[in-house]
Amino acid sequence: MSDASERISELIEKIRFYNTKYFEEQTSLIPDHEYDQLMNELKMLEADHPDLVRMDSPTQRIGESLSPNGKHIRHKEKMLSIENVYSEGELLNYADRIQKKIPGEKIEWICELKIDGIAASLIYEKGKLKLGLTRGDGVFGDDITDAVRSVGDIPQELPGAPDYLEVRGEIYMENTELVRINLVRAAAGEPAYANTRNLTAGTVKNTDPHLLAERKLRFFAHSVGSAKNLAVKNHLDFMEQLQTFGFHTSPFMRKADQFDDVILYCREIIPQLHELDFEIDGIVIKVNDFQQREKIGGTPKFPHWLIAYKFEKWEKQTMVNGITIQVGKSGTITPVAELEPVEIAGTIVSRSSLHNSEEIARKDVRVGDIVVVEKAGKIIPHIVRVEKHLRKTDLPPFEFPSVCPCCGTPVKKDESGVFIRCPNPDCIAQFREQLEYFASRNAMDIEGLGPAMVEQLTSKQKNGLFESEPLVNSFADLYRLTEKDILNLERKKDKSAKKLIAAIQKSKTKGPARLLNALSIRGIGEETSRLLIEKYRSFDALGNASSEELTAIPSIGEKLAASVYEYFHSEEGIKTIEDLKKKGLIMSLPESASETAEEALPKTMAGISICITGKLKHFARDVLKERIIKSGGHFASSVSSKTTCLLIGEGDEKSTKRTDAEKYKIPILTEDAFFEKYPELLQEEV
Repeated sequence: MSDASERISELIEKIRFYNTKYFEEQTSLIPDHEYDQLMNELKMLEADHPDLVRMDSPTQRIGESLSPNGKHIRHKEKMLSIENVYSEGELLNYADRIQKKIPGEKIEWICELKIDGIAASLIYEKGKLKLGLTRGDGVFGDDITDAVRSVGDIPQELPGAPDYLEVRGEIYMENTELVRINLVRAAAGEPAYANTRNLTAGTVKNTDPHLLAERKLRFFAHSVGSAKNLAVKNHLDFMEQLQTFGFHTSPFMRKADQFDDVILYCREIIPQLHELDFEIDGIVIKVNDFQQREKIGGTPKFPHWLIAYKFEKWEKQTMVNGITIQVGKSGTITPVAELEPVEIAGTIVSRSSLHNSEEIARKDVRVGDIVVVEKAGKIIPHIVRVEKHLRKTDLPPFEFPSVCPCCGTPVKKDESGVFIRCPNPDCIAQFREQLEYFASRNAMDIEGLGPAMVEQLTSKQKNGLFESEPLVNSFADLYRLTEKDILNLERKKDKSAKKLIAAIQKSKTKGPARLLNALSIRGIGEETSRLLIEKYRSFDALGNASSEELTAIPSIGEKLAASVYEYFHSEEGIKTIEDLKKKGLIMSLPESASETAEEALPKTMAGISICITGKLKHFARDVLKERIIKSGGHFASSVSSKTTCLLIGEGDEKSTKRTDAEKYKIPILTEDAFFEKYPELLQEEV
């Protein structure tokens, strides 16, 4: 037997074992991303050795096993699976493939959350619910009609619906419901359930009416199956029709006219997962138009008109040792859970933002609690839920402060929103955060002006028995500092003082876009700042723009327009801009070009797209990104077929980007080889 044949057999047995545990015993023994890695390895081996593909291979199946004792009913239209991708590069290549199937046609895309529950099909005849089925093996499904009738989100009748309509969606359970059930089980001396997905799977296949009534299941509708005389022609219209029938559809659903907007949606949604009370394991991207779907087609297992962008998720239990309060640069009061350190996805997690008072109340997080902490897509961790059944004592609820912990000013809640802020513009905590941001790499890029230095510069200076006022009370004060001022601070040396003053003076030439971003105007970040300066070219012109003119700019809504207008017409904003102007900071673009002197690198990389992975030794990644853009190139966040080359640094041996580059035959360059090819990026800044 060949090595490939042995490995295929080994993978089939492993996957079959995990499938039995997951689908039949509702036990998850490995994380989803590890299971997906096994499936992907099996698919690749079978693709390379088609003669070794077995009929019993998991790759040849559509869904899960049918319940051995259940009633099995054939789907009128097969319930197929969804093909998965795991990187932005794979997403972009998917979009390219689909566009080639319908060349010249404009594609509208729909983005939806991929709910981690149980796929279900609901059959309505003459407007009445007749049948509920699981996906099963894709051809036959388990009859779960009793279970779906117990789900409050599922309407029993659909007035005005077609004579025959199949609504497909996901039955799921909220984390708060799992917490409630586990509390009841703990009181009865029964073991707790591990997760919502497995509990949902066990519940929908249970025929006990008391249990079905006692457990609160939910349902999101996400697609149409078979139907007669369906009036709508696209997915978005169908979802709107379902909402009129009383169905809940996926929250955060968005239409994208360009695939770039799909990528932005994926980037934006992952950091918002903490807001959800249910689990998701990815994002589904689908073609909106039904006719285009027919043209695109698919395989016996996967439709080609949709794809699932899945991200890796890791969870661990740990204890909340404390809850501290941070004051942000816009005055936002943010609670932070101080956690018993725990390793998640290769990093030690000891803190997790609790975001706002409503999130603390909704999840009922208390000091001393055992919590489940999740990292999705290797980003900032968040608390999924409190394991209340493990709460051994009557822990007091957390009391959100009524005054700013730094300056003592009574806090205020936003008129629209959940954030609580310190309204004091002179709050030292806010100013310190603003000053750190002002000096950050994407703003004025003042090397050496980190948190410790900011604290020293904004604290009163001791001189024997006397105290003098802080050296820095405004952004403009930075440009009044001398080497002597820095040397007088504790433990500062000649060299570090000289470097800091040089960096501060050099920042004067960073240009108006960076300066606008650095001012911490609420809601205005790097991209918006660049857009505004490209439009108005100077602070003076921007300050003279009306709120209506600002709102008319694409991607600048009423809130952002109001934020900019108010800052430029406020006493504080006018003084700050005037003081910085007097200190010689550049506040307008040159008339002949849209670049400052610092940005004037030769455009030798026009049409070139670079992606980076690993740690670099010559530059911080953000610095090199900026130089690539200034040289006319494109900085790609992921590898696609359009990428020119992948620059690899240290620690990239197992990166997804490197795997994608090898898959799409993209040149891979070491750092030395890269700078030999593009030596202009090493030149000193003007």
